[in-house]
Amino acid sequence: MSIPMVDLKQQYQNLKSEIEPAVCAAMDNAHYVLGPNVQAFEQECADYLGVKHTVAVASGTDALHLALRACGVGPGDEVITPSFTFIATVEAILYCGATPVFIDIEANNFNLDLAQLATLLTEKSKAILPVHLYGNPVAMDSLMAFAKQHDLKVIEDCAQSFGATWQEKQTGSFGDAGCFSFYPSKNLSCFGDGGLVSTNDDAVYKDLIALRNHGSYTRYHHEKLGYNSRLDEIQAVVLRVKLKHIDAFNQARAKAANMYAEQLADLVTVPTEQADGKHIYHQYTILHPQRDKIQQALREHDIASAIYYPLPIHKQPLFKGQYDNIAVPVTVDINSRCLSLPMFPELTKSQIDEICQVIRNALS
Repeated sequence: MSIPMVDLKQQYQNLKSEIEPAVCAAMDNAHYVLGPNVQAFEQECADYLGVKHTVAVASGTDALHLALRACGVGPGDEVITPSFTFIATVEAILYCGATPVFIDIEANNFNLDLAQLATLLTEKSKAILPVHLYGNPVAMDSLMAFAKQHDLKVIEDCAQSFGATWQEKQTGSFGDAGCFSFYPSKNLSCFGDGGLVSTNDDAVYKDLIALRNHGSYTRYHHEKLGYNSRLDEIQAVVLRVKLKHIDAFNQARAKAANMYAEQLADLVTVPTEQADGKHIYHQYTILHPQRDKIQQALREHDIASAIYYPLPIHKQPLFKGQYDNIAVPVTVDINSRCLSLPMFPELTKSQIDEICQVIRNALS
């Protein structure tokens, strides 16, 4: 059977009876920009995440960029972040005129190696940008203690971790800001691009309100250089419906992850759960030295898979020659062995059985 990475069609059919009337009501209301659904969604997200404020923006990339700006990151500053991430994490740093400083990752969870933070500090260090990769939370209590000790800002990249927790607190509620993406394939997703910044800092919140809307607090009065980065009202409608189901979605992902692990743990390295963290499996990523052989076998059976990510950020053509001398051996090793399998709430046991059998056959 054909198995996609994410079955967006099935999820839409399951929620169609909730989404379509809500969209029609918003269309009838005709308040399309920063309307009542955006405001309601922001409050509902703040309640869910356990934070004082959230600000909905046009994309996850914008969330990162505007959060960094609101936290005072600018030209000449250095921001510590992993090289094992999507390019948007680093684009946002560059948009601010700051310099990314790449840190290696831990092999067992793919997140930044906290033990290396002290070795990367300089007089220019301004912030840490941890990535809760694949939905697996960073050990935020330790990271925040380090940041406080060294007077560093913390901007969490939660693009893949909506609903993940560390010590029963939501990702995005620890740092000076948390940044979420609602791209269609995310755990909480809309029908296009969308993003959100969470914060408990009143000053950061105030800046974000202006930065997303042309630097304006009052219409036609522009107090700073801002951007046009506002979540669409229709996308907010979709997200409000899906937010009601996010815990069920994440529980279904965890169930699928357990089924994968039961069948694959003797064949490949499977994802691990941390004692203090709740992994929400945005991706289910395995490791194996014959990764390409596995992927080819899956392809021959019309089963999707993906390599997130085939190149570490410091090796991207964008940075040619700039980071040739950095040592991130775990990142380079994981990049050569990682493979993400289909993962979505609607994934069935029979689909997982087929995927696992193909992998077993490929490695036999």
